[in-house]
Amino acid sequence: MNEYYPTDSLKSPRYSGIPTFMRLPVEDDPSKIDVAIVGIPFDSGVTYRPGARMAPRDIRVQSALIRPYNPVLKVDPFKLHRVADFGDIVANPFSIEDALQAIHRAISELLHSGVTPVIVGGDHTITLPTLRAMHEVYGPVAVVHFDAHLDTWDSYFGSRYTHGTWFRRAVDEGLVMTDRSYQIGLRGQVYSEEDFDFSLRNGFRMVTIEELKENRGAKGLVEQFQALGDTRVYVSFDIDCIDPAFAPGTGTPQIGGMDSFEAVQLIRGLKGLDIVGVDMVEVSPSYDSGGITSLLAANLLYEFLCVLPAKK
Repeated sequence: MNEYYPTDSLKSPRYSGIPTFMRLPVEDDPSKIDVAIVGIPFDSGVTYRPGARMAPRDIRVQSALIRPYNPVLKVDPFKLHRVADFGDIVANPFSIEDALQAIHRAISELLHSGVTPVIVGGDHTITLPTLRAMHEVYGPVAVVHFDAHLDTWDSYFGSRYTHGTWFRRAVDEGLVMTDRSYQIGLRGQVYSEEDFDFSLRNGFRMVTIEELKENRGAKGLVEQFQALGDTRVYVSFDIDCIDPAFAPGTGTPQIGGMDSFEAVQLIRGLKGLDIVGVDMVEVSPSYDSGGITSLLAANLLYEFLCVLPAKK
């Protein structure tokens, strides 16, 4: 048996033990693992409701219910990869710039060790330093961005580094293959029609919730994903792309989103792509209801583990 395997819940009750992700062992030596579950409890970049700093802990607790075998994809990811809970990256809550540097260093260390990071945020600001680290190793990557919002604003109250500006900064810094990147689940109000100009100008494939719901749904989009071929892909999943009926625990809820099953379908549709990293962001447990948002986030992270490519 692989030593990096979830604790057997038939031998040890799920509510016992230290709450790691899916009750995996803790490992802080990247040379021993293929995939690291990494918490980044940071939310100093939010512009509305805080609380995402508490998400890594809460998602780990909710993940205890998940079983290892996926009968739809017919895969047990823990038999394909050595997966461990890598603990949390300590990021300065009083300085966004310091936090970005700390996250960059930590993710860079994992990547240079050949480890695929599966990141549990935290607010969406954390994706920028992660992409900086990705660029060091892989060069520009395609980004599949699930979100209700564009996150391409230039600044907020004079700050260029927030959870709503990270994608613009990533493009400015040359970290993203813009013509191969997607923004999925966009919906709701914006400040003006010009808010879409940046994405249009850079060639992002913008998929609104209307298109997702009305144009062959998830199946049609999955067919497009496969056109990415062997492009290196980073996936960033903002939980607010899900309708707040299914995921109320988030900082910037927006009505009319996709449901939880559609999200699962879309993630499964990424199978076969060269996914080099994943993040799950913007879960805010203090606004949750019965833990359903953290439970959903934990299950979606498990689905991501099931579609990661085998190590070469």
